[in-house]
Amino acid sequence: MNYIGSKHRLSDFIKTAVTDVCGENISHTVFCDLFAGTGSVGRNFKPLVGSVIANDLEYYSYVLNRNYIGNHKETDIASYFSILNKLEGVQGFISQQYGEGGIGKRLYFSKANAQKIDAIRIEIETWRNANTITEDDYFFLLASLIESADKIANTASIYGAYLKKIKKSAARTMILEPAHFEKTSSSHRVFQEDGNTLIKKIEGDILYLDPPYNARQYGANYHVLNTIAKYDTFAPRGKTGLRTYNKSAYCSSVKVVNAFEELIKNAQFKYIFLSYNNEGLMPPNVVRRVMGDYGKYDLATTDYKRFKADKTENRNHKATSTTEYLHILEK
Repeated sequence: MNYIGSKHRLSDFIKTAVTDVCGENISHTVFCDLFAGTGSVGRNFKPLVGSVIANDLEYYSYVLNRNYIGNHKETDIASYFSILNKLEGVQGFISQQYGEGGIGKRLYFSKANAQKIDAIRIEIETWRNANTITEDDYFFLLASLIESADKIANTASIYGAYLKKIKKSAARTMILEPAHFEKTSSSHRVFQEDGNTLIKKIEGDILYLDPPYNARQYGANYHVLNTIAKYDTFAPRGKTGLRTYNKSAYCSSVKVVNAFEELIKNAQFKYIFLSYNNEGLMPPNVVRRVMGDYGKYDLATTDYKRFKADKTENRNHKATSTTEYLHILEK
């Protein structure tokens, strides 16, 4: 998934920094990804640690992490994918409000793909209500739908806007593909809570923090994914069909420092790693001051190319250089 702030390309850098500080063998540790997003960091550490705690306030993120992190045992539901992919499209909330030709007049998906999303989403919920599938199966299928729908979305990158015409990738027929997860012998925990609230209820060894850097609210930028995940009924607002969304204190220049200090103070983890970059609301010296008040502080940096999607139908990308800071605290 093309996701704002994704740490997929920085996975080796983060893993090296963690093992340099915590030791090569972290198989006995509890690793927490408190602002998990799509779960890329937790997924990388899942086979390396004793257990993972993943959390994010957004429901689409909870679904993805409930599958990628929470699911850890072998499942055999391949036949369900075949059934779902053969479904005829139906008129539903997505096709009506976010599909081509719908009453919402929004072009997030082609008509055929929007109706297919509706058909698959309705069938998954029907199976769950009838106890045809387990909860693990449910989140496996639902995460697969979110990932597959994102691949054929008619957007430049995020769901803050849609393109004026159906682009080539959005015109392709959606295929529901499995969102495969890592199998492990140990279980893991997944939450959907405000990080500053959850931190008071959990403890562990390694805490990884990747909060929003700037004023962009994830609930607004990915609202369509939340709607597919929840599949509830509401009155979409404005041209883009926004739903009511969560607003993070980490996206506010007024609130971010107090929220961050409260988080560090309440964290019952020996090692804390904070990903942040040179475009963030908190300058490096502020982060250093806050973390330094609670233990031994260190810093690792790396320069990398991140990509911004153009708002064009061909989805070209521009590479921009960014310095990623990994602030380190040993409490």
